[in-house]
Amino acid sequence: MVFRIFGVVHFVCVGLMLFSGGCKTEVPQGDQAAEKDDGFVALLNGADLTGWEATGKAKWTVEEGQIVGTQGENNAPGDLFTTAAYSDFELITTYRAEWPCNSGVWFRFQSPKKAYQADILDYKKPPAFSGTLYCPGKMFLARNLDKGLENRAGWNTIRIVTQGSKTKIWLNGTQTADVDDDTTDSGKIGFQVHPGAKFGSMKIVIKEIKIKEL
Repeated sequence: MVFRIFGVVHFVCVGLMLFSGGCKTEVPQGDQAAEKDDGFVALLNGADLTGWEATGKAKWTVEEGQIVGTQGENNAPGDLFTTAAYSDFELITTYRAEWPCNSGVWFRFQSPKKAYQADILDYKKPPAFSGTLYCPGKMFLARNLDKGLENRAGWNTIRIVTQGSKTKIWLNGTQTADVDDDTTDSGKIGFQVHPGAKFGSMKIVIKEIKIKEL
């Protein structure tokens, strides 16, 4: 592994390429607020979207205990956010997608211009695959260049650890981002459904999402 520091930006090579770059306001109600032995709290109760709120016109439902997101009418986009905001935490999300897909896990989301996203996508120019770290206005802070890290036919796990200005991301156990950036230090967690006919058949399914505040 090669690790170089230029100011506050980290560049890491581990078989892929990385370009690097508290406060909970309310607690979700119901089963998702139950503490686990490992310190994680489930944000999905398996029954409904209690503790979540939708923006835009995408469709968000709970099916067989899982969150399902698809485009709305006329390929309309949308997002689903927690009603609570979080600062420093470890977040684990298990998902699967129907492709072509452009989605992701929002975190520290304050506004469409002030947020981070662990991407779920297949981007062409520049190349970037799921596990990439995106920041509005700065584009990709870290790119995953290894398409094979993701199981396109099944379940995948994104792990995010963010504390202070430091953020790390893992996809299925392989680190894809190690970034020092201070765009936002707290905000909501959420999921995205992208607009456009190209992604008309996309579906994002969330089987598990749990958080441990640091």
